[in-house]
Amino acid sequence: MANLISLERVSLVFGTTHVLDDVSLGVLTGDRIGVVGVNGGGKSTLLRVMAGLQEADAGRITKQGGEGGIRIGMLSQEDSLDPEWTIREAVLGDLPEHVWAGDPRIRDVLTGLLGGIEAQNVGGLESRVGPKSGGERRRLALARLLVADPELLLLDEPTNHLDVEGVAWLADHLATKRPRPGNATVAITHDRWFLDAYATMTWEVEAGGVSAFEGGYAAYVLAKAERDRLAGVVADRRANLMRKELAWLRRGPPARTSKPKFRIDAANALIADEPAPRNSVELASFAGRRLGKDVLDLEDATVTVGAPPVERRLLDRVTWRLAPGERVGIVGVNGAGKSTLLRALTGEIPLDSGRRKIGKTVAIAHLTQEVRELERYEQWRVIEAIEDVRQWTTLGGKEISASQLATRLGFPGGRQQSRVGDLSGGERRRLQLTRLLLTEPNVLILDEPTNDLDIETLTSLEDVLDGWAGTLVVVSHDRYLLERACDHQLALLGDGRLRDLPGGVEEYLRLRAAAVAASASATTSAARAASGAQRDGIPVGSPSAPTANPADVREARKTMARIEKQLSRLQDREERLHGEMAERATDPAALAGLNEKLQAVVSEREELELEWLEAAELVG
Repeated sequence: MANLISLERVSLVFGTTHVLDDVSLGVLTGDRIGVVGVNGGGKSTLLRVMAGLQEADAGRITKQGGEGGIRIGMLSQEDSLDPEWTIREAVLGDLPEHVWAGDPRIRDVLTGLLGGIEAQNVGGLESRVGPKSGGERRRLALARLLVADPELLLLDEPTNHLDVEGVAWLADHLATKRPRPGNATVAITHDRWFLDAYATMTWEVEAGGVSAFEGGYAAYVLAKAERDRLAGVVADRRANLMRKELAWLRRGPPARTSKPKFRIDAANALIADEPAPRNSVELASFAGRRLGKDVLDLEDATVTVGAPPVERRLLDRVTWRLAPGERVGIVGVNGAGKSTLLRALTGEIPLDSGRRKIGKTVAIAHLTQEVRELERYEQWRVIEAIEDVRQWTTLGGKEISASQLATRLGFPGGRQQSRVGDLSGGERRRLQLTRLLLTEPNVLILDEPTNDLDIETLTSLEDVLDGWAGTLVVVSHDRYLLERACDHQLALLGDGRLRDLPGGVEEYLRLRAAAVAASASATTSAARAASGAQRDGIPVGSPSAPTANPADVREARKTMARIEKQLSRLQDREERLHGEMAERATDPAALAGLNEKLQAVVSEREELELEWLEAAELVG
């Protein structure tokens, strides 16, 4: 494998901060690298230096073939598309139609990223870029890069504005369609499922340095845990030495004057190179109010948007009852009405028909996608925005001040005095969460809570949700969060119905793939089917399949019940295996054996889920 690009002892300073500090690394052909780290830690800067968009203060950057060698393409977080371009010009440039239409890779990009845009706009590829939303323009920029297919592809948060389906498509495309001799991809991401599905290596950018780990997110977590464990052993030994030396130094002035100087120097050396504590984020779980047996119900709820002839029914006679302590994840295609469903649940929008019921003791906190909620606090300091909700709160049985809480939530010292308007996107999102949790709700409704949050904050948020005693509803494209924090998932597929997903996100992706395939085949066969039906004297639209008889339905129900029990047992086995793998993380041979058992359990579960779905289709 050849080296596409290498950085040797590269340093970059912004003000007094070493964003990159003596960094040396390389990207080989075939590499698929995920880049993680806290917000503001230097991830985007690292990619800009690699792309030649940011000049380093020191060090050397070497590219294969020199300046005229490899092509480097970068997806940044800034929009650089000309609003006057058509979609065709923005994505395909001057490629002749016979070239791109005959290339399976390019067709895959157009289908995977532009299918939704083309479907929603008159003119398809000939529609203009200007009127598109920010999310659509970002997908166009990503499609443009993937069509160009440079040797080194640098992606800064490519999963932003993609739904669950889009993230799955992108991971598959980068892992199976793009790799070939001479290519490599480096992607900054906070999407842990994407990281696991796409990456062969993970870089962690922290405190000006870059640490490399083999594999995706799961391998990175295991390797980091082992590294921290070993560091803990060293730290314990070091702490014992420090205690001994410092105790010796404290033996009174007369004794100290007669001690050898080298002992004093040794003690000072132990203290001098002690690293500064990391600025970690600790989201806290606040005591919630008591939640009664009645929470939130929607009964035959209907919500429409627009007016005839372009009226859309986002919710069509939906009945949904939330139970105390229920933890629900919601997925769906963009525009299917996920945010509308949440707003109907909270009472923020009226129902066209149906009824909403709310329990007497319910206290709702709703995190929306709108960071604009903080606009009225733009000139406030962070501590003032927190104290605006509550100046004191009880945490862990102790009363703490807003300032102490702000420190635990990642706003230490001087950062508390920063203006809200100067905060990064991730910090603003964290401030929103802090203010919400301080209201001590017992129903927490989160609309895309992972937007702009780094992995460290996401992990802290999940730790809070693990101990959440109230009811939780989460809309997210972050598959890892949905499967980690929620007990089950529901889907909005664009037909106004709310559908249960016993098979989780995998079932949703299968349903979407089937719907897309059915839509494509329906378009090509509709005319033929209609003419054939008329020729044979059969009215168009007549049922083509016989209805299942009652005995078959009863048998299908029994099958579903049997499978559900088996799935429950498999889930227990899977959890036990995960626990054993965590305990034996330092034993490669044991991990390999446990992983084989885990894969067997996963395969069995997938087969049972498919059998359950077949039975469910029969029941209707």
